[in-house]
Amino acid sequence: MNYEIFARIGIRNKTIPIPFMMIKRMVSAGANKLNNKNRRFSKEKNVVHHFIVRELPNIGKPISLIFIAQALDMPLASVQSIVEELEKAKTFIYRYNSNGINWAYPVTVDKTPHHITFSTGEQVNAA
Repeated sequence: MNYEIFARIGIRNKTIPIPFMMIKRMVSAGANKLNNKNRRFSKEKNVVHHFIVRELPNIGKPISLIFIAQALDMPLASVQSIVEELEKAKTFIYRYNSNGINWAYPVTVDKTPHHITFSTGEQVNAA
C-alpha cells in the first residue's frame, strides 16, 4: 500500500486508509455546503456571527445578547432574531443552559478535548 496517496482516519481504536482524492472531495463538499449556508445569510447575520467568534475566546464565558447588541450598536430584538436564526442552522452558534452563547463554530468557552494554541499564544477550545 502506498501511504503517500492515503490519509489514515481513526475510527474507534482502528485506523483506516482513505485515498487523498476521496478526502479532497469530502472536504470540498463540506466547504461548498458551508459556503451555500453563508450565502443565505445577510450582512448583519455575518457581522453578528463573526463578532461572536472573534470575541468568545477573549471573554472566556458565554456572551450575552445584550453585550452583542451594545457592542455592535444594534437593537436587541434584531440581535435576538439573528441569533435564533443562526442557532437554527445548527452549524454556527449554540446556547447551552444559558441565554449566553457558549460556542460559535469553530470556538467554544466550554471545556472540550480539542484545545488549540495559536502562534500568537492565544488559546481556545475548539467546538
